Formats: sequence, structure tokens, C-alpha cells
Amino acid sequence: MSEVPALLVLAGGIVLVVGGAELFFDGVLAVASRLGVSAFALTAVVSGFELENLAAGIAANARGLDGAAAGTFLGGTTFLALGVAGLAAVIAPIRARLAPAALAWTAASPLPLAAFAADGRISRIEGAALIGWFAVALTGLARSGRRLLEAEPSPHSRPLLRLVAGLGLLTVGGDLLGRGLRDVIERFDVSGTLLGNTVLAASVEGEEVARVVVPARRARGDVALANVLGTIVHFVGLNAGVIALVKPLRLDADTLHLHLPAAAAAPVLLCALVAAGRGLGRGVGALLLVLYAGYVVVAATIA
Repeated sequence: MSEVPALLVLAGGIVLVVGGAELFFDGVLAVASRLGVSAFALTAVVSGFELENLAAGIAANARGLDGAAAGTFLGGTTFLALGVAGLAAVIAPIRARLAPAALAWTAASPLPLAAFAADGRISRIEGAALIGWFAVALTGLARSGRRLLEAEPSPHSRPLLRLVAGLGLLTVGGDLLGRGLRDVIERFDVSGTLLGNTVLAASVEGEEVARVVVPARRARGDVALANVLGTIVHFVGLNAGVIALVKPLRLDADTLHLHLPAAAAAPVLLCALVAAGRGLGRGVGALLLVLYAGYVVVAATIA
């Protein structure tokens, strides 16, 4: 496969998984809104259910791209805590008073993953344990909200059809994305670990910025932050666990020495800044973006 078709397959896979995840997400929201679920809890639980990220990680791991697979949840976590939160705050300052428990659950959520991955491997048993930890941490996060609004009625019809169609697109897109990753790495000699932790993570999570900016502009900073906090808990628990459960995951030196520590530290920093400033202002957002840019530079240098 030449360079151009390889890039087209990669781009096509990203488009399909993002489109499929959005369609699936709309279906979930339409079903949940009819149940009257509170806004913070609904956002934390549903928005973090990033099937496009999970599909990319499973596909990459199945094709032997361990570094890229780990990057979907490690680089994705760093991108969310620094890149997404920072850019969103620069565009629209986020004002919210979250319960200390919400921030504590998020800051602690990467700790089991860091402990399991310290030996350079995440086994199936450890993957199952991460899924169990995810259930505990997400429950704690969802229950920690104290100022929640009722979910607004959804304008979307046929929610079940949206769910099925979204899953179909994710299945096809995940396979294309795995093939595209393999071919791009082979053709351009790009580190799979670097690609997974930076380009791929930002590509499949880019839409998360809009999910944070829109509620922030409507004075719903709690919902804006719930998108980020909930997705972080999903990534370091559910996504990491499922990927390792499907196939044990080995971590290379770059992952162990940079991407894993960054993914563990970034949520702690984000939560500390949110607690100190009762949200995120533009200045803090700019600081987070600078830190993320530094992380990308270091990642590219060591790769």
C-alpha cells in the first residue's frame, strides 16, 4: 500500500469511528433523557463512554501495536486533562463549584492503572480488576454531584436505531483505523507509541472540546467539567481494562517513562486547579495548553 492510500485508510477509520460514536452517543442521550437522569451524572457516565477510543485501542492491540493501543487511553487522558480542558477554558472560561469528592475520585482514578502497568505489562486479570475499579470510581463520581439539573428532553427520534447504527459504524471504522495505523507506521517509520499518544488521541477526542465549550458558554460549568472528568475515569479504568482483557498489553520504555506518568499526573493537576479556582479561567487554560505542548515536544523528541 502506497503512502496516500495508507493515509486515506487511517483518515477514513477516524471519520467512521467518530461519526459512529456521535450517532451512538445521541441514541444513548435520547434514551436516558426520557428517564429523567440528572445532568451531571448523565454527562459523567454517558459522555465518557467513548467507543471510538475503545475501538481504536482494541484494533491497534490486535494488530500488535501495543504502544499505539496504550496511547489511546494514556495519551487520551493527558490530552483531555491538559489539551481539551485548556483549549475549552481559553475559548470559554469554565466556572463551577464541584464537590471535593468529584475531584478526589477523578484524581485517584489513574492510580490502579499506574500500579498494574509498573512492570511493563497489563494482564487479563489486571484488566478485569481495572474494569471493577472503573465501576467503583464512576459510581463515586456520579454520586458526588450536589448541584445537578434534570436532563432536558432530547429532540432525537428513534434512539434504538441510532444505537445500532452507531455500533455498526464503530465496528467498521475500528478495523479501518487499525489497518491505517499499521500501514502509516510501516510507510513513514513513525513510532506507534508517539502516534497513539498524540495524533490518534487528539484526532478521536477532538470533538470533546465542543462538548466542554457549549455548556461552559451556557453557564453550566459543572456539565462542562463532567465531560472531562467522566471521560478520564472511563479511559483509565474501562478502556484500559477492556483492551487488556481482550489481549494482554505490553508497554514499551517510552510509555513507562513518559506517557504513563503524564496520564497519572495530568488529572491530579487539573483537579487541583479546578479546586483552587472554582473552575478554569483563560489564564489557567493557557497554562494547561503550554504544558500539553511541552508534553508533545518531549514525546516527539524521545521517539
